[in-house]
Amino acid sequence: MAKAKKPPDGIKKPRILIVTPEITYLPSGMGNMACKLNAKAGGLADVSASLVAALFDLGSDVHVALPHYRRMFHIDVGQLISDELRVYKSRLPDSRIHLAEDRCFYYRETVYSNSQNENPKLALAFSREVINNIIPTVQPDLIHCNDWMTGLIPAAARRMGIPCLFTVHNIHTHHLSLAQIEDSGIDAAEFWGNLYYTRVPYNYEESRNNNLIDMQSSGVFASHFINTVSPTFLEEIVNGWHDFIPRALREEIRNKYRSGCAAGILNAPDPSDNPETDPHLDHRYNADTHREAKRLNKLSFQRKVGLEENPDAPLFFWPSRLDPAQKGPQLLTDILYRFMSRYWKQRVQIALVANGVYQQPFHEILRFHELYGRLAVCDFSQALSQLGYAASDFTLVPSLFEPCGLPQMVGQLYGSLPVVHDTGGLHDTVEHLDPAQDKGNGFVFKIYDSRGLEWALDKAMEFFKRPPEERERNIARVMRAGQARFNHEACARSYIDIYEKMLNRPLVRSFE
Repeated sequence: MAKAKKPPDGIKKPRILIVTPEITYLPSGMGNMACKLNAKAGGLADVSASLVAALFDLGSDVHVALPHYRRMFHIDVGQLISDELRVYKSRLPDSRIHLAEDRCFYYRETVYSNSQNENPKLALAFSREVINNIIPTVQPDLIHCNDWMTGLIPAAARRMGIPCLFTVHNIHTHHLSLAQIEDSGIDAAEFWGNLYYTRVPYNYEESRNNNLIDMQSSGVFASHFINTVSPTFLEEIVNGWHDFIPRALREEIRNKYRSGCAAGILNAPDPSDNPETDPHLDHRYNADTHREAKRLNKLSFQRKVGLEENPDAPLFFWPSRLDPAQKGPQLLTDILYRFMSRYWKQRVQIALVANGVYQQPFHEILRFHELYGRLAVCDFSQALSQLGYAASDFTLVPSLFEPCGLPQMVGQLYGSLPVVHDTGGLHDTVEHLDPAQDKGNGFVFKIYDSRGLEWALDKAMEFFKRPPEERERNIARVMRAGQARFNHEACARSYIDIYEKMLNRPLVRSFE
């Protein structure tokens, strides 16, 4: 973190409450539970953790509210002896961790449920505890809510006169009635006018049972400031791109944007995504030592996934879920055999380490064309995925849309150049490579179709055929630039800038 200075003595530290359904870690000084907390479904957990850590390191008065996932936190109350139970149930005087207690959280093994009926119940239980108990206990000066599960809280915060930042991580939402919300134990009559309804409400009584509330749009509508997780995705929403974005959400984001109350802040990879320290790699490396280490990692990866063991074979790696609605695996199946045939003599290889509904077509292509040794289709495994980044030459991310995206950033950190569609967070993080000029960091196609992807793959192969010295120089440059740009310090600094703008004062220290 940049060198900082304290504000004048006597100025009260603003108290920040971060409300999130996910987290990966917390600083040990935040309370007796900090070392146990890890519940992750996606990038939201990493962003929440990095932001809390940055604020805590700055000396800010930061608090965190999250559900009490006992099983995911590896806490079995029944096995604790009396002294441990007393410590577990207590709150240290300086504890900044506030757990929402409800049986619906205790025995879960995942943050979200596959049942669409269960997730709203989880959101209501979480919101009830935050609104009824945690906010009155913490008495924050600012609340930062994350995603649709916290969509009711900005409305309550506005009623309480507390400024609220709402971060839109995804476009998913759920719809609930006032009756459902109040039956869960939340007195929504106090703030019902700050919520976003399916239609304009006439009054409280007529809307209570028959006018559904949009959770995600309510969070945007009621908050004082919002952000998406990439600048370009925000612009795409405002400019009317992507017809799958709900009209209500688009209009409310537009209203915030036109009022100067919206920003785009890129997520950042987890600090563990570092080829110098990654425990999943057989051979660790940095920008200076990448060449030989990546060749050795390629051999290890090829052996594990059943590819021909050849460190000189160009290797393309697919790390994202195989979701045809967003991630674009159908673009690859359309041209896969043609592409591999064109570069058969170069021994080109493609490896997928990903789950999803589109895994079956890749298995069928593998069997029909007998691409054994050249094409690998594997279920997702964290260890294998990390090794895939270190082994591969190129990372495939041809998404139709991307609110942020992390694989294209992780690929750069590991020296695996991304092949991406020009959209959202991919646009913000990947610039088409010009190796002769030492510019760019990947291969970008602008037209979303299989021929666009094929063009980008051809460009990647052109790069692979260039002189080794030129390739290694560019890969090292991309790795160094990625380490400097894609980190949690830069992400946290952007959020802190918004906090200070909303509060109109420093958080305790200002960056110099």
